[in-house]
Amino acid sequence: MDIDRLRKDLEDYYTSAMYFVSKIALIDLTRVQNASDNEIIEIALENGFDLDDYKLEN
Repeated sequence: MDIDRLRKDLEDYYTSAMYFVSKIALIDLTRVQNASDNEIIEIALENGFDLDDYKLEN
């Protein structure tokens, strides 16, 4: 799984939300930036990300 790309996409997701939805997204952005790999996957699933898009090809 491309965790780095997933983390970046989540950061972009929450950065956009900060400007358009709520300042609470800043807390979520900080959570993403400090999350372990497993936590990144959990956060992505909570937000409806399709993890198949992040599978690494062999």
